[in-house]
Amino acid sequence: MPPRTDRSSRYALKQDENSAEHLEWLRETFDQPWDIVVIGGGNAALVSALSATDLGARVLLIERSPWSLRGGNSRHTRNIRCAHDFADDYVTGPYTYDELWNDLCGIGSGPSNERLAAFTLEQSQSAPGWMSDHGVGWQPPLTGTLNLGRTNRFFLGGGKALINSYHRTAERAGVRVVYDATVTRLLVEGDRCSSVVVESGDREYLAKARSVVCASGGFEANIEWLSRYWGSAAENYHIRGPRYNDGLVLQQLLDAGAATAGEERGFHAVAVDARSPKFDGGIATRLDSIPFGITVNREGQRFADEGEDIWPKRYATWGANLAGQPDQIGYTLWDHQADELFLPPMYGSLSAPSISELAVQLGLDPTVLTETVRVFNEATAPDARTRFSPAGLDGVTTAGILPPKTNWALPLDKPPFHGVPVRPGITFTYMGVAVDESARIVRQDGSRFENVFAAGEIMSGNILTTGYLAGFGMTIGTVWGRVAGREAAQLATS
Repeated sequence: MPPRTDRSSRYALKQDENSAEHLEWLRETFDQPWDIVVIGGGNAALVSALSATDLGARVLLIERSPWSLRGGNSRHTRNIRCAHDFADDYVTGPYTYDELWNDLCGIGSGPSNERLAAFTLEQSQSAPGWMSDHGVGWQPPLTGTLNLGRTNRFFLGGGKALINSYHRTAERAGVRVVYDATVTRLLVEGDRCSSVVVESGDREYLAKARSVVCASGGFEANIEWLSRYWGSAAENYHIRGPRYNDGLVLQQLLDAGAATAGEERGFHAVAVDARSPKFDGGIATRLDSIPFGITVNREGQRFADEGEDIWPKRYATWGANLAGQPDQIGYTLWDHQADELFLPPMYGSLSAPSISELAVQLGLDPTVLTETVRVFNEATAPDARTRFSPAGLDGVTTAGILPPKTNWALPLDKPPFHGVPVRPGITFTYMGVAVDESARIVRQDGSRFENVFAAGEIMSGNILTTGYLAGFGMTIGTVWGRVAGREAAQLATS
């Protein structure tokens, strides 16, 4: 059967999974041996596939989602964070290795494995060039990107466009992609995986490969798994990406003896609109208002410093902040003077001419919320407005209250007042498999799987602990996808 084009055949035929032509194509696909099977369909998986084809490997990519939802978490992204020494058309200034290292060490409890973290940062410097060579386009940073114009490089068209670009390049390179396919078993004997069992439709297939790359994400969509570490609070979490990221492949690797890396409760989680979907709301549900107002819990009390640091370094702390509050819910408030300082909420905001009226709309006690705002306003500096600067840390802080607000502490006194209910929105979990410098998965006894590699979120716990830097998940996926694909191809074709 001749090669099938990306959309006209692989997608169109999936409209009837049991059509004779489609079943014949699946049979032919799984009957042949492959150099590499890549499990996953996001950035890390596609980079792995392309890196392997650069060395002449024949690659089969197994994507659990349908064609229309391909790309996993990566389709919700906008940018990547890489070290660079000079400004260019797409970044406004230098962002050196040392500065990136200091930023990474300054979030959470720092890198899990400093050696692998340092390697990630070193390799990030060549990532944009490699991405451009494989079809990715770029765009200048937009206004209102929260201090990211110098540190991060933005994809032309966003994450979905990046995924589509990689797929076009992969198709030209001969990568075969199977959608709506779930890897249900890894057939492991000793330190090798000989093949993977795949379910597609109501049929089961065996995919044989010389090497396997696992790039199938974390377990954030598995509420039962999250509940092991977070208890019943996990029931109130929103999952920003697809419900397919349930840790199925991760669990199989652990069952096969893989060692773990990362903290069980570690995750990239932000404040998202509580009115957004439980799954797959994406980046548009994130609330960027927190630095420019105050955030309270269901009792109407502030509980964390809203101005701790610039937003790209601290926005991901707010998922955990909210997770620790009663019913895992909060309410972010701001007034008219802050209304144009951030991207507007996807679902709009509730608004009222007074704090007490806004409290009623939010379901909060009007007396308590009014008092909370009064106390906060009295703690702001008399010259707060003249010194206020949203472009960076301005030192405009409160005095005499706990928790303090250490930057951007303007009083909320300019009606109308706005508010949005917020919940923890998990992007991905950090606890995954341990890897070595070649992206080989490390076993519990300290040995390595000979032909099983990992890239992306499934191994992010080797680097991340409890904090996050905007765009850094794409850095991990790109750097380690390149390594995993290269190493898997060298093994498979040698």
